[in-house]
Amino acid sequence: MGMNDTPSAQRVHIGFFGRRNAGKSSIVNAVTGQEMALVSAVKGTTTDPVMKSMELLPMGPVVIVDTPGFDDSGELGEQRVRRTRQVLNSIDVAVLVTDAVTGLCDCDRELMKIFKEKDIPFVIACNKSDLLSGKPALPENGVLVSALTGDGIFELKERIAHLGNTEDNMSRLVGDLVKPGDFVVLVTPIDKAAPKARMILPEQQVIRGVVDAGGAAIDIREDRLTDTLAGLGRKPALVITDSQAFGSVSKQTPMDIPLTSFSILMARWKGSLKQSIQGVAAIRKLKDGDRVLISEGCTHHRQCTDIGTVKIPRWLQEYTGCSLSIETSSGHGFPEDLTPYALVIHCGACMLTEREVRYRMRCAADQNVPITNYGTAIAAMHGILPRALALFPDLEALIDQQAS
Repeated sequence: MGMNDTPSAQRVHIGFFGRRNAGKSSIVNAVTGQEMALVSAVKGTTTDPVMKSMELLPMGPVVIVDTPGFDDSGELGEQRVRRTRQVLNSIDVAVLVTDAVTGLCDCDRELMKIFKEKDIPFVIACNKSDLLSGKPALPENGVLVSALTGDGIFELKERIAHLGNTEDNMSRLVGDLVKPGDFVVLVTPIDKAAPKARMILPEQQVIRGVVDAGGAAIDIREDRLTDTLAGLGRKPALVITDSQAFGSVSKQTPMDIPLTSFSILMARWKGSLKQSIQGVAAIRKLKDGDRVLISEGCTHHRQCTDIGTVKIPRWLQEYTGCSLSIETSSGHGFPEDLTPYALVIHCGACMLTEREVRYRMRCAADQNVPITNYGTAIAAMHGILPRALALFPDLEALIDQQAS
């Protein structure tokens, strides 16, 4: 996979923030070495967050996000500020662009407060250094730069790279479950909604993780599982299935072979599995008329639409026997107010950054709304959740609580 093929969710997201006319877009262009953002002398030229995937040395593949002025005024300005706050949910490193001549303002301090609240590492780019007669006292995390002359831009990039050095640890996805020489069987459902001639992203990532760990990944359709297990010659170390085939795959997989799903592995990798296990108990408590939000991280209509809009609602109806109000969200359109919902069921979030996944889980926790994910919910509704989580002994107490 080349730099340009690196999925957005795996790239470090670098956001540029600040008040109008502090020179955000000029700094973005100086850092990236290309005209990414519109620059003019008119205040507030950037009206929406501008995102671009690129390779930024010395970091590698990143997503650069240029945002509108945080101090924008008027009704449209308020909407832009709200969108800026939403953008922060998926940012890994923030760059606060300030005017070195006038120094920090209330707007800058408010942004710094939000960065700290959201635990986002940040650097302050004190722009327009070419207009200074002397060297001013810099704020903490500050670096003096000039978008006009290029002074300080190299140091700024080095600072950003240092803050963004969160090496992607694929071993947390599946590598710690696989030993060199192990066979791992991956099961793809027979599903007309699946993308043609392509694998879903979690499948690609799991294959990479298995191979990196020295194992061998065998990828098959669900109708080939029984014959494959019989013909392997030895027991696979693990069977991993797409969640929607959980019921069928569990019946075909002998109990002495560990079984889990891509969605459960993704939730563990992105830090949401424990809360998902706690949240799944809410399925049994659903009542007639309850509202359930089914949320997908991607907008690709073939990635998970069928499972999210057809299969999970059907299984919920069959499992609970209740008449439920099912609503859906996709992409970055996750509702800020979750209080109307009795339960949120989220996809595996392969297209979202770990930061955004954590944000969504925190939103639910803050509002006391149970949240779970596709794999955990489907395993629970098929009565196989303990089996699907047996690989993770550290979760045993949580599983027992959920079952009680």
